[in-house]
Amino acid sequence: MGAFSILHWLIVLVVVLVLFGGGGKLSKLMGDAGSGIKAFKKGLKEENKDTASSDTEESKSIPEDKDKA
Repeated sequence: MGAFSILHWLIVLVVVLVLFGGGGKLSKLMGDAGSGIKAFKKGLKEENKDTASSDTEESKSIPEDKDKA
């Protein structure tokens, strides 16, 4: 047998077909992945803003008794 098994050759064939077959599929796939990452980061930022604003609202709504301390 050679240095590569049949599984290795199948993986190489799939990579070659994805890269060179079907014009623009790879760029479309990478564009979709990029927009997904951007949406994920935007969601994290919005969640952090919501958490920070809810923390400040909670601290405003719960008065601390300085006399009891």
